[in-house]
Amino acid sequence: MCNLLYPEFQDKTNRFTLENYVNKPMDSFYQSRYGALFHDDCLNILPGIKSNIIDTIFADPPFNLRKIYGENTNDSLSEAKYLAWSKTWIQECVRVLKPGGSLFIYNLPRWNIMYGSYLFDLGMLFRHWIAIAMSTSLPIPGRLYPSHYSLLYYTKGKPNVFKRIRTPVELCRHCGKEIKDYGGHRKALNPNGVTLKDVWTDISPVRHWKFKDKRRGANALSTKLVSRVILMSTNVGDIVLDPFGGSGTTFDRCQNLGRFWIGVEIDYAEEIVSRIQNYHVGGHVSNDYVEK
Repeated sequence: MCNLLYPEFQDKTNRFTLENYVNKPMDSFYQSRYGALFHDDCLNILPGIKSNIIDTIFADPPFNLRKIYGENTNDSLSEAKYLAWSKTWIQECVRVLKPGGSLFIYNLPRWNIMYGSYLFDLGMLFRHWIAIAMSTSLPIPGRLYPSHYSLLYYTKGKPNVFKRIRTPVELCRHCGKEIKDYGGHRKALNPNGVTLKDVWTDISPVRHWKFKDKRRGANALSTKLVSRVILMSTNVGDIVLDPFGGSGTTFDRCQNLGRFWIGVEIDYAEEIVSRIQNYHVGGHVSNDYVEK
């Protein structure tokens, strides 16, 4: 079940066919007319996907913070092992990405610094380091207060798709008036809002259970964040890959936004299918305007 924002995508000619994307027959855990989910380690699945076939990849791997996930996930590796593991899946992601395709990696700045260096070595084109403002941890003695996650944005050469997203002019929460006067040029601003910045302060942490699954205690991603990535880098009918499915937010957003998808999740595939089929992924409010 899905509540498509693009009803034309429901046309019978718009149907996901896994065989178009894989080198040999592969058994998925779940398949809909919009995508396929594999219940496995992504390092077992990614090599079976054809090269140069994916439009956008969104990867939100474990952060190696000793969190407890499912029995198949080890979130407590040495730095050397974590980086070696990361380079393996990153290399596969670059291989399956189309020329001009987009790769987004959501992680701690500590790891994304090294990921970015490796992506440069692989010939990927740096687009942005996007800071997702998020104060969810406690201050650390002897260091600045960590208050953002990093979203790397690279493309395999010049991007095939980059859509300008506009956000509303910020308002004062006390008086309701606009916070900035834009140097006296307010009338010159686009009526649909200001161009999206590379610091996102409007992504709220996911705390309410209507956005999460009680069978999976780990954090879920904001639908607003994932929707923004998908809308910025793909067209209707494009294919999106998420090698770390987590709670299934990427797949739900793809189905609502008229994109095909391939997903992998090592622990919580059953929970993802339940959320998708029963439309249990609550959507965060978004006032983004996407230019055609």
